[in-house]
Amino acid sequence: MAKYVCQVCGYVFEGDFDALDEDWTCPMCGVGKQFFEKAEQAEREETVYIDVDDDNPSITRDPSKCVKCGNCKSVCRFKQGVYGHYDIQKCKCKTVCIDCGQCSVACPSGAISYKNHYLALEKLMKDKSKVFVFQTAPSVRVSLAEEFGGEKGEICTGKVVAALRALGANYVFDTTFGADMTIMEEAHELVERLKSGKNLPMFTSCCPGWVKFAEIFFPEKLHLLSTCKSPISMLGSMIKTYWASQMGIDSKNIVSVAITPCTAKKAEALRENDYDFVLPVRELADWMKQRGINFKNLQNSAYDSLMGYGSGAGVIFGTSGGVMEAALRSAHYFLTGENLKELEFKSVRSLDGFIESEVSVGGKKLKVAVVSGLVNVRKVLADIDKGKHYDFVEVMACLGGCLAGGGQPKNINVTNEEARKKRSTSIYALDENSQVRFCHENPEIKQLYSNFLKNFGSPLLHTHYTDRSDILG
Repeated sequence: MAKYVCQVCGYVFEGDFDALDEDWTCPMCGVGKQFFEKAEQAEREETVYIDVDDDNPSITRDPSKCVKCGNCKSVCRFKQGVYGHYDIQKCKCKTVCIDCGQCSVACPSGAISYKNHYLALEKLMKDKSKVFVFQTAPSVRVSLAEEFGGEKGEICTGKVVAALRALGANYVFDTTFGADMTIMEEAHELVERLKSGKNLPMFTSCCPGWVKFAEIFFPEKLHLLSTCKSPISMLGSMIKTYWASQMGIDSKNIVSVAITPCTAKKAEALRENDYDFVLPVRELADWMKQRGINFKNLQNSAYDSLMGYGSGAGVIFGTSGGVMEAALRSAHYFLTGENLKELEFKSVRSLDGFIESEVSVGGKKLKVAVVSGLVNVRKVLADIDKGKHYDFVEVMACLGGCLAGGGQPKNINVTNEEARKKRSTSIYALDENSQVRFCHENPEIKQLYSNFLKNFGSPLLHTHYTDRSDILG
């Protein structure tokens, strides 16, 4: 009997594959039939795993737990487009890794996991001379409850903040504020590029997995990336400058901690030096369980002021298409001085890996694309090389965006596709119910620019990129 192998997660279907309905999806990861190949044609090596170098800043591998299923290699090859695109014999390192952690999500035995940093943080928190400032990424509020028996996509913002206070946080801010900053800078940057006609299409830059992927495999395209730091880095930078000065706190005494859906942020923290510790959702949950915190019984707590308020546009950063939509809302304002009346760009909302659209912003027709899962960005870049035109491209390393990041809860009883949809639905609901739905209308953002940043383009909010293709040999 013929066997068919899912090229994303490694699930093996045995039987009459042709008799399956066209809308049938993989019961493990939710992708369509087109991602399956006959076993004898599949490149997946059943007993070969992905090596993880000891100095990897984001993930680690315990060989004693490995069941040699091959899922990690399948995801890295067919979902992320990394493995198979380099010659391991020529590399200066054993494994080329973009730190996305999708291999850890696909690993059924826990052999690949996040690199533990909460133990070092917990030890440091005994130093009472330090001020511990936490921030939580937008998608964390629709996923952490799952680690404690909650529904997929359950909104638990107040409990997340309460949990961090119970763990010893002195202050807790919302990374959504950082997302609003990112859009202020990125939308302005997009408008300037559109006016000059240079360095188009502009690619988003808030995903560290995508940034590292571009630096390694497509360094000739780095000039197309926005120079904006990620929301977490922007907020981290403001915590140690603007906020510290407002509070009269020496920045040397601040320990900045980010709670993220993403393992690649651990590498970004080392790269940008804007924040000190990164705990993905699964790591935060493990820390809470170790400390005996009963998540369900926590009373809601609010973010601290000054940088604790984020717009609905900032919240949707957590899902694929959200950065694009938020940027277009503010780009229209920067071009016209007026807000959009129809502010939702539903034509750029997709969890399937790729969608393109033509949108009207400020009287301009823009060709845009939203890409997630880096194997898909290879196709987009190839099309651009062949002459296809885009003005603006959003890229997220993980299929579906941050809500499906490598540090998010694993899905045991539902498909990845179902979990993505439920988390995304909750994120858009948060936007729809927000009193402020434009980043440029966030009152705390206005205060920041008026009192501190003054103008766009502060070096505190922008970065540069490095050609790292030499590691390919």
